[in-house]
Amino acid sequence: MRVQLETNNHSVLSLHYHLVFVVKYRRKVIDNNVSDRLKEIFSYIGANYHVTFEEWNHNSDHVHVLFKSHSKIEFP
Repeated sequence: MRVQLETNNHSVLSLHYHLVFVVKYRRKVIDNNVSDRLKEIFSYIGANYHVTFEEWNHNSDHVHVLFKSHSKIEFP
């Protein structure tokens, strides 16, 4: 497996983020339909920030997102 590195004028990098969204009180509300809709929303928003989703998994009470971003992006 080859790692893709990004470069700019003075550095070489590869930034990956692992983000976990948890439902309040760990209620069991996430099913396949909800997960698919959340993925659509995140993909739409991610396009504005040059985010590339690498992995998306869910359970009934949380969502795991593994994504890659460019170093010039600030997340609000």
